[in-house]
Amino acid sequence: MRLIYMGTPDFAVPPLEMLAEAGHEIAYVVTQPDAVRDRGKKVKFSPVKEKAIELGIPVLQPSRIRRNEEFAQTLRDASPDAAIVAAYGKILPKHILDIPKYGCLNIHGSLLPRFRGAAPIQAAIIAGDVETGITIMHMDEGLDTGDMLAKASTPVDSKNCEQLHDELAQMGGRLIVGTLADIEGALANAEKQDDALSTYAPMISKADGHIDFGQSPEEIERRMRAFDPWPGTFAEMNGKTFKLWRAEALDEASSAPEGTVIGAGKEGLDIAAGGRVLRVTQLQAPGKKRMETGDYLRGNSIEIGMVLR
Repeated sequence: MRLIYMGTPDFAVPPLEMLAEAGHEIAYVVTQPDAVRDRGKKVKFSPVKEKAIELGIPVLQPSRIRRNEEFAQTLRDASPDAAIVAAYGKILPKHILDIPKYGCLNIHGSLLPRFRGAAPIQAAIIAGDVETGITIMHMDEGLDTGDMLAKASTPVDSKNCEQLHDELAQMGGRLIVGTLADIEGALANAEKQDDALSTYAPMISKADGHIDFGQSPEEIERRMRAFDPWPGTFAEMNGKTFKLWRAEALDEASSAPEGTVIGAGKEGLDIAAGGRVLRVTQLQAPGKKRMETGDYLRGNSIEIGMVLR
């Protein structure tokens, strides 16, 4: 097929590679404008742009999509069979959605209609879902509301966001290649989403990483995995902000105030949380690298009774 590929972050790189390897003709890659860092001294390309350059595919980087007739005409002139969208970062208006022969197909990181929105991978971990996956969806004007063409699932287990993200990115590439083959062979079947079952995964901010020790140890542990590597989960102790990266929920009750350190040793840092005990096994002190808590405590003292807020 002749394709337009629209994506920006690392999640969108494996599908681009696999589509090219499968022999599809990619007329253009569309990605977000280059980011300017260090007060304009350094320009950073998106991961998708870097891969497109490596593959020799022309790149388009419109600053806006709506009311951009030049961009729309460029896509029309390309006469694409389909547009593949993976975490592009902009909403596509109807006149863009209608350009490709088979429409725009989105690679979404959840089992729709669960977790529509910007952060489905993190949301699945936070919710304690047993499984998550990839959905290939025919895009409409709603937010991840289009008809579903294919799904693939994987266990969440104890994976953190980075691990699950990388696994789903590979799954997404394999699934979109298979879906396009089904479309070419007239084998694809569209399934409408049940809106009554839909949930929403909003965009994550840095502030979301602040730990609430009123939550259960299990809830906190899941948030640690969901926000690893970004934004990380953190709390303040003695005026310093510590990042807490890994933990386990202990089957022990605690009547100590929430956030109170009740144990510190080679096995970790025990903190009162939600009436029970959270054992932090990996942390990061200000200005330091992340490390095993036991290793940190061999050279640093955290006293019983100190409170993390």
